[in-house]
Amino acid sequence: QVQLVESGGGLVQAGGSLRLSCAASERTFSNYPMGWFRQAPGKEREFVAATRWSGTYLKDYADSVKGRFTISRDNAKNTVYLQMNSLSPEDTAVYYCAVARRPGWPSRKIGDFDSWGQGTQVTVSS
Repeated sequence: QVQLVESGGGLVQAGGSLRLSCAASERTFSNYPMGWFRQAPGKEREFVAATRWSGTYLKDYADSVKGRFTISRDNAKNTVYLQMNSLSPEDTAVYYCAVARRPGWPSRKIGDFDSWGQGTQVTVSS
């Protein structure tokens, strides 16, 4: 499994922005989805966004973040990013990045991914 390390979390006021990064320890196949999930206290882990290369970068977003979050990927750096704008307290959670076990698309289920980072805390104050 690929080792993943997230960074960029922190405390931000509502309406603010954060950019999360996830660095992989080795090259991941560009056609394998890389994604972001989040888990708020007392809630299940949920899909946020994913991307994979297929002649162009395919991107998929949860409805709750569409239009506010942007996922991007730099295959040369083995890194995936999540730009989060217009943050609200409902976005408060631990954010995890992950690499899919197969090049299927779309990949939104936790079971679609088999390499996970340790998570980074995002806290949005009102």
